[in-house]
Amino acid sequence: MATFDVKNIGHLRPAISRGETMPSPCAACSIRHLSLCAALQENEVQEMAAIVTTLEVGAGEPLIDEGQPAVHVFNVTSGAIRVYKLLIDGRRQMTGFLFPGDFLGLANEETYAYSAEAVTASTVCRFPRRKIEALLIKYPRMERRLLGMASHELAAAQEQMLLLGRKNAREKIASFLLMLSRRAEQRGLPADPIFVPMSRNDIGDYLGLTTETVSRTFSDLKSKGAIELLPAGKVRLAQREHLEEVAEGA
Repeated sequence: MATFDVKNIGHLRPAISRGETMPSPCAACSIRHLSLCAALQENEVQEMAAIVTTLEVGAGEPLIDEGQPAVHVFNVTSGAIRVYKLLIDGRRQMTGFLFPGDFLGLANEETYAYSAEAVTASTVCRFPRRKIEALLIKYPRMERRLLGMASHELAAAQEQMLLLGRKNAREKIASFLLMLSRRAEQRGLPADPIFVPMSRNDIGDYLGLTTETVSRTFSDLKSKGAIELLPAGKVRLAQREHLEEVAEGA
């Protein structure tokens, strides 16, 4: 199991600062309709742009560390982020994968409740937590948008509980692939083939399976013609209806 190395924090690429002549990063944001900013009017977005910093995070680099002061919140604009918690014995429980449009970092307490790091080279918008909280009060539409996003996160957490508690390996993998397909479609991307950037180890830590079981199950689904493993981490859902039946335990 992978563990979090706090020494890597120093390797995080520096924030990209904007000169006075540089345009706002919000002006040409391709995922704005998916993000928290979607609730704002054009003139209101400028208030978000005034407090944003763009960060580039290399593959494997940490973004936040569980237990650190929760001073910033983040919106993923490109790439993929894994979210996880470390158990006392050093084992890792993956709790989710975030993609462009997803929001992270809000905390009920003063510290982050989980860790997050990049699966692939990623870009995020970083906002001071207190300033975002002030904007949520100022613009109730944005608060309602955030509530809707939190509801989706809760539904995803409930789905993961079902995956961990009631499904076997084939059902878990089929459900996972279909989930990635739905999320891609929600972001305006093709539902098939899907991009699976995370490692077999990551998938195992998310689904409660060993890396060997994940690899064996992928191979089994491939041999039966249910999926095709394509270059560059892509997977074709060759028999989608069959995968849906497997996911439901049929």
